[in-house]
Amino acid sequence: MNNKIYLALDFPTWKEAEKFLQVHQLEHIPVKVGMELFYREGPALIEKLKEKGHPIFLDLKLHDIPTTVMRAMVNLASMEVDIVNVHATGGSEMIKRAKEGLINGSSSSPNTKLIAVTVLTSMDKAVMNKELRLSGEVEEQVVRLATLSKESGADGVVCSVHEANAIKTACGSSFLTVTPGIRLEDSKQNDQKRIATPHFAKINGADILVVGRSITKAINPRQAYDQIIKEFEHGSK
Repeated sequence: MNNKIYLALDFPTWKEAEKFLQVHQLEHIPVKVGMELFYREGPALIEKLKEKGHPIFLDLKLHDIPTTVMRAMVNLASMEVDIVNVHATGGSEMIKRAKEGLINGSSSSPNTKLIAVTVLTSMDKAVMNKELRLSGEVEEQVVRLATLSKESGADGVVCSVHEANAIKTACGSSFLTVTPGIRLEDSKQNDQKRIATPHFAKINGADILVVGRSITKAINPRQAYDQIIKEFEHGSK
């Protein structure tokens, strides 16, 4: 995929998101639309973004019984976004049916990539072991879920940068690694724990970066966006 850096539109309304994109000259850039904004604005939001030339990652993290997810994907497929996702913990059959829904819901050859969420970047080993009762290291769990996702027809996974290389080793170089938790060196960590800089992401196997507060909370968001591209593409720090 040519689109490498997706800006997380973590705004409560389209009016606020649109104003931010316009004021900071971020027209046409790839964007991630999550649950907060999509549940407020609905499918009309996707059409507005497409009209303005934005490639879209629709981040709804579907997780339900296989038939329900398949039917939801049939509807999402008609929007023709770049990426949609499910939770890998929904299991093999759910992922397979999600892929089936994308194919059946597309009017032409489907170009939308299906990716599966492994372990959220807000979690660390302590939370995973004690609260979820999943033993072992985070990387071990992530690679297991990535392998399951690939075998079930997914095109890639959401993971932290720290697991990307291990996923490439287990699943092959063409299996996409989509990595949130990206921070410039002078950005705050906030509620994500397994984070990394764009430069570190590049050398550790990340294909696509999702960046939010490092851009939206920056003094100069356009400059921050350009800096992230520079660090990711050229290794500049």
